[in-house]
Amino acid sequence: MHGKVLVKEVMRAKVITVEPNTNVREAAQLMRKKKVGSVIVVEDKPVGILTESDIIEKIVAEDKKASDVLVKEIMTSPIIVIDPYIDLEEAMKTMSTCNIRRLPVIENGRLIGIITQKDVLRFSPTLLEISREWSKIESNVPYRKSQIFSGKCEDCGALSTNLREVDGRLLCEDCAEAAKYGE
Repeated sequence: MHGKVLVKEVMRAKVITVEPNTNVREAAQLMRKKKVGSVIVVEDKPVGILTESDIIEKIVAEDKKASDVLVKEIMTSPIIVIDPYIDLEEAMKTMSTCNIRRLPVIENGRLIGIITQKDVLRFSPTLLEISREWSKIESNVPYRKSQIFSGKCEDCGALSTNLREVDGRLLCEDCAEAAKYGE
C-alpha cells in the first residue's frame, strides 16, 4: 500500500482535561456533560488519565464518596501516549499490547489530541474503502469474489470477520446469502 494513515488524521483534537486536585465527582460530571469515557489529568503536561473504569473500580466498588476523593488519588499514571506522526496501525498495536482503549497524542511535550478505539472503528470503513481503491489501481483487477474482509456489513451494519464482496458491497454472510438469492 502507498500512504499510511497517521494518528493525527484520526485523532480528536478536543481533549477534555482536569487538574490532579479536582475531585472525582466533578471529573465524572464533566465526563457526563461532554459525553466522554475519560479525562486527561494535566499539570502543565499530561500526568495521568481518569477513565470510567477507574471510577467504577476505585470509587463505586469501594463504596467511596466521589466528592471526597481527588482525581490524582485514583488516576492511572504514568500514561501511555503516542506521537501524531505514528501510523494508525502502530497505535492499534500499542492499544492492543498495553490493553488500553485510549491514547493521548503528544507533540513537543504538548497534549494535542486523543485517539480511542472508537475513533479507529469509526475510521475503519474508510480505511477499507481506501485499501479497496488502492488494490484496484495497483493491480488493475477487481477484488476476487472469494476474498474475505473484516469490518462492518454495508447492508445491516453488523461487525463481521467474514465479509464478502457482492456487487461491489462488503456484506456479512447473512446479507450475502440474501443478495445471492435476490431476497
